[in-house]
Amino acid sequence: MPYFHYKAVNIDGSTVNGLINALDMDSVYTLAETSGRHIISVKPANAYLASLLSKYRSTQVKRRDIIEFSNNLSVMIRAGIPILSALMDIIDTTENRYFRENIESIRNNVSMGASFSDACGLHGDIFPDIFIRLVTVGEETGNLDGNLSDAADHLQRMEDLSSTIKRAMVYPVFAFVTALGALIFWLVYVLPKIMKIFEDMKVQLPLITKGLILTSNLTQRYWPFILITPLFLFILIKFLKRYKKPEFFFDKIKLGFPILKLILVNRILGLFTEQMRILLKAGLTIDRSFELVSEVIGNVVYKEAIIKAKDEVIAGASISAALRNQNIFTAMLLRMVHIGEASGTLEGQFSFLSEFYLKKLDDMSQRLGRMIEPVIIIFLGLMFAIMIIGLLLPIYDLVSKMGAM
Repeated sequence: MPYFHYKAVNIDGSTVNGLINALDMDSVYTLAETSGRHIISVKPANAYLASLLSKYRSTQVKRRDIIEFSNNLSVMIRAGIPILSALMDIIDTTENRYFRENIESIRNNVSMGASFSDACGLHGDIFPDIFIRLVTVGEETGNLDGNLSDAADHLQRMEDLSSTIKRAMVYPVFAFVTALGALIFWLVYVLPKIMKIFEDMKVQLPLITKGLILTSNLTQRYWPFILITPLFLFILIKFLKRYKKPEFFFDKIKLGFPILKLILVNRILGLFTEQMRILLKAGLTIDRSFELVSEVIGNVVYKEAIIKAKDEVIAGASISAALRNQNIFTAMLLRMVHIGEASGTLEGQFSFLSEFYLKKLDDMSQRLGRMIEPVIIIFLGLMFAIMIIGLLLPIYDLVSKMGAM
């Protein structure tokens, strides 16, 4: 959704400026006015700057902060504590200053007549869209405490999924950086000293040794560019991914690497099934659930597949048939969805699948180290074997000449 910059007057007469994430300008007026604010002006915000600001704000509040907030508020509402009193208690015990200020803003808006969901909607840079929708449904059905508990459970699963991904990547990244560091150390510090001895003794160097010298010289001369190049490529890819075709291309490429594909597919399917579980539990329709999930799936290839599946469902296809036609979802997922449709237990099947993919991803993260370790050892072995051979050949040649003398 686009960002809008607005200027408004509070009910107490004070003027406020803000950035809000909304469908359109009419939505900005609706959200602000239900919160007791009178809009003076509103205009589209610069998309790039708004995105940076939103990312910065979102980093100030961690997912675990929202999980704790949801759990605490759910318990207090279930205990019969009025929402304004519950929010005040949470404000008094919240350590995160930025989050505390946002909760205070939510409480002020609720005290002025706004619904809790509308008040949270003004802070879309902090609260995920699915949280706001669950809260909205909870208010409409009179089950706010239950939906807050569901939101906390869902966010905890997402936190577990994120932690699993990080654990899966720690060892490969550490091993690669260590290997690269060792290689650069040899090329920049060790080899030049040894090669200088060969040059002083006027030893005729074989081709492999000349190649090592060339590599060492290039590394010493252009090391700033070598260090900057990965950062430049990262920024370039980030920039290109703002456009649909390059983003699709890069996401397709990532799904082509065997080990990376295993992690990505299980992560995507885990996210897809968990989002579907919680949205169906909240009472949303299949087509609306597909639409919302497509926005947060994190991979354009799967996003387009889900959107196409949504269109087929609207046209009358069954859910399993619509997903099968995309030729991208696993046979197990399709089978379980088909059973869920036939038995009326779709939410339960998505819950099972979510736990299955999360467990599979966790197991994979533990095995990944054992899978990557031989590759790293072989890579390092080859690199150092080449260097040792490049060093021994001139020494052998030198010893042979001295023996001949």
